[in-house]
Amino acid sequence: MISLPVLLNLGFDPALALGTNKLQGAFGSGSASWHYARAGTVDVRDCVRGFIISFLAAGVGSAVVVRLHPDFLRRLIPILLVVVAVYVLLKPQLGAKDVHPRMTRPRFDVLFGLALGFYDGFFGPGAGTFWTMAFMLGLGFNMTKATGYTKIMNFASNLASLAFFLVNGRVVFAAGLAMGAGQWLGAQAGSRLVVRRGTGFIRPVFIAVVLVMTGRLLWQAYGK
Repeated sequence: MISLPVLLNLGFDPALALGTNKLQGAFGSGSASWHYARAGTVDVRDCVRGFIISFLAAGVGSAVVVRLHPDFLRRLIPILLVVVAVYVLLKPQLGAKDVHPRMTRPRFDVLFGLALGFYDGFFGPGAGTFWTMAFMLGLGFNMTKATGYTKIMNFASNLASLAFFLVNGRVVFAAGLAMGAGQWLGAQAGSRLVVRRGTGFIRPVFIAVVLVMTGRLLWQAYGK
């Protein structure tokens, strides 16, 4: 939502911008994952299957994105994000506490690992939002727990995409590492706030981020 347009506005060609963005993004998702695991919000052993599936699917998505132009996703994703924001606003108890899961964990990992892993490797904006919603609706996680597990899955797809762009020489290391340092620090601060203050804090932040992201993507897709 922020870093990719900044890189493009600095004159990076799209492939270099995507690769560099995945480098800095891996720092943020990795840092947050580490903190959530240390805080006990996430059971890392419970994430292995989903991590592997997301990693592989994201690698395929990154291979496809350099061959296809994702304009249709630019128009579709803002609409989906509007639906997410409205649903969360109309369901004030969503994510307040753990509830009974609607599907088994293996089925969840395969379905969403393939779909959202591929999407994050192919396009990306809103992937974390979709993962958080999936964990809450599919597995019945509270919002704090869902956020922690989301970071693990984001880390998997970031690593896979980064590996693809590295192999193809499409990463600017100076920019990516400088941004990555900021990502590491910001993710540590943000994850500490979520763990300490819980769902009551993250719910309005979640909704605000979705609305801001949706507005920007709507403008990019339709405003011009």
